[in-house]
Amino acid sequence: MADIFAYIKHADGVAEDSALELMVAAKKIDPAAKVMAVVTGTGANLDKVCKEMAAVYNAVWKIDNAALAYPNAEVVRKALANVLPADGIVLLSHDTFGMDLGPGLSVKMNSTFVADIVGIEGVDGATLKIIRQEFSGQASTHVTCDISGGTVLNLRPGVFQPDGVKAGGDVVDKSGAAGDLSAKRKYLEMVAAEAGDVDITKSEVLVSVGRGIEDQENIELVFDLAKAMGADVSCSRPIVDAKWLEKARQVGTSGQTVKPKVYMAMGISGSFQHLGGIKGNPFIVAVNKNPKAPIFQVADVGIEANILEFIPALTEAIGNL
Repeated sequence: MADIFAYIKHADGVAEDSALELMVAAKKIDPAAKVMAVVTGTGANLDKVCKEMAAVYNAVWKIDNAALAYPNAEVVRKALANVLPADGIVLLSHDTFGMDLGPGLSVKMNSTFVADIVGIEGVDGATLKIIRQEFSGQASTHVTCDISGGTVLNLRPGVFQPDGVKAGGDVVDKSGAAGDLSAKRKYLEMVAAEAGDVDITKSEVLVSVGRGIEDQENIELVFDLAKAMGADVSCSRPIVDAKWLEKARQVGTSGQTVKPKVYMAMGISGSFQHLGGIKGNPFIVAVNKNPKAPIFQVADVGIEANILEFIPALTEAIGNL
């Protein structure tokens, strides 16, 4: 089987949580495979991340170029297509950046592409068996993928939980093979998210509410529970779209990225856009009346219940402690 490469996202010299998840996914494809981390960027922060990943992966391929200082998918795509072998298996996180990077990379490498993978069943010869979800997670599809000529796979964040396994390898400088990294797209500035009454990015416990709350008047139930727990209130995108809570409380790829110790998902289906905003491997408690809600696949504790009945009962029980 071809070597497996995991593209590592990082910021300020720290690798994202998905770095460890991709290693777990790689071992599900082939437990005996040599897995390389690929890290792009420039300067001291790049070296710091490479050193961190060298403790986890069999090897780290470093691509250092000033054009890679900001994660521009157009530039990264060029670099990876020039550096990686055409028959390589490339793993990416299925977040906003991965969705930008993956499809075009597969075209440049003339390889197959599969997005939003939630499960890996193994390999039969040159055929990879994987699981995706359709209809907002209401149905699972079992897909076969020909990996004989290389493939690019986007893996849903939070599904492949880190297992603590570390390989330990060397850092190999591949910067000279990156080639021309000129691009039509360029970085202009970073725009900070609007500030809210509470900075949920620093909260240790979050009670997060979704469309299952049904009506704006019921939002008060969530605040009562959060107060009883000493938690803060966050939400999914439909609540913000309905203008029931401010944008600063939204968790997800188009909202805030949070790293609590405990995350309670109340009436949230668990789309990958929402789960993409939850980092740090928190203890997730999910309450949803739909037993097939995708959130149950990543929850540590799943409770099938109507949150309009469950929340008041839990708040009362906490108050009686």
